[in-house]
Amino acid sequence: MDVLTLSRIQFGLTIGFHYLYPPLSIGLGVMLVIMEAAWLKTNNPVYHQMAKFWTSVFALTFALGVATGIVMEFEFGTNWAAYSRFVGDVFGSALAAEGIFAFFLESGFLAVLLFGWDKVSRKVHFLSTCMVCLGAHFSAVWITVANSWMQTPAGYHIVNGRAEITNFWAMVMNPSSGDRLFHTLCGAWQAGAFLVASVGAFYLLKKKHEDFARRSLRIGLTTGLVASLLQLLSGDMSAREVARYQPAKLAAFEGLYQTESNAPLTLAGYVDEGRQKVVGLQWPGLLSWLVAHNTGATVTGLDAFQPQDRPPVEASFLFFHGMVGIGMALIAVAALGTYFSWRKVLYEKRWMLWILVFSVLGPEIANQLGWFAAEVGRQPWIVYGLMRTPQGLSAILRANVVVASLALFTFIYFLLFAVFIYLLNHKIQHGPLEDDLAPHGKLTLPQVLV
Repeated sequence: MDVLTLSRIQFGLTIGFHYLYPPLSIGLGVMLVIMEAAWLKTNNPVYHQMAKFWTSVFALTFALGVATGIVMEFEFGTNWAAYSRFVGDVFGSALAAEGIFAFFLESGFLAVLLFGWDKVSRKVHFLSTCMVCLGAHFSAVWITVANSWMQTPAGYHIVNGRAEITNFWAMVMNPSSGDRLFHTLCGAWQAGAFLVASVGAFYLLKKKHEDFARRSLRIGLTTGLVASLLQLLSGDMSAREVARYQPAKLAAFEGLYQTESNAPLTLAGYVDEGRQKVVGLQWPGLLSWLVAHNTGATVTGLDAFQPQDRPPVEASFLFFHGMVGIGMALIAVAALGTYFSWRKVLYEKRWMLWILVFSVLGPEIANQLGWFAAEVGRQPWIVYGLMRTPQGLSAILRANVVVASLALFTFIYFLLFAVFIYLLNHKIQHGPLEDDLAPHGKLTLPQVLV
């Protein structure tokens, strides 16, 4: 296997494994804000118990996210040095902004969130929770900005073979950054909400911690339904942005080989690359309507691009439709669960509770598939229209070195994932602490400052 393919596999592995954790951290941050707000408003100790339980889960995902994210930054230098030189001015500013506006904010208040329960007032602790949640979202902002610039570059010029920023805000607000950020955050909110709902359903099936479980399930389902519907809206916005700025990617997503009006949307099927057509169930005109709100609109097909400029069609198609399919299923699960909860019959329907237990996998798989679709669909470009992927590779890199590091990373990540699952399962099996139903901290802000 050549060094380019090995390097792409290695980066795909490291970023895929890393991306298991940031969406959970962002989503759980929102859930913690909701739970602590409910505690402040109602003074119900169950909400305090919920907040403390989920804070410990948040800390676990945060730690794994930080540890696995560091590796990718080194890979930019070891495997993708030419790419790093080309985008250094752009990425340097975005990553510096993440450190200043996101990481320091999040980590600065994290200690209060984790250890300040009995040392600061409720309002101060709630403030720290909000700041940690905000920091996690800021981190997503700057990482998404950097990645979106690779998809739709803006605010730059080329000097001596490097992209240099000419307009910082044009770079930040590049054509795809807003839609991609919204889409990414909706996926993160789904991940946190369905995790909370999953654990609540599990406890109800086991008839344990039932008050805790019912309230967790109610909050998780409500947030999950809102996030899933917003995800549908954000997906529509993102598709129109892709059609405008990356038409080859959209054509690959839908297996659209010929430019045509009244273009169909594939509901289910597969790509026959030999015959250059999609085999499956299609809705005539729906793709044109989604792109331009006009069934007669012309949608650019792959025939408008040279073969060397086309993305891998089958992989892009499968990743994209897998993401969409799971997204629609999550809407159905959240809507049905919310309906049963409103009718006060959810806790009697064990089949529905089992579906909710396993629903936690949906957002994680969909997030991974969405990321793969976006990155595979950008090919053969590492920076769209400016640099092809092979051009970004380090010149002196050797295949045997990548094989060795890939094997080492795979082994370490397997161990990290095993530790994560073990600790998460142990925490869930143990359940919330009864002592957390009696919060102790009574200090006020002036006392803390003294």
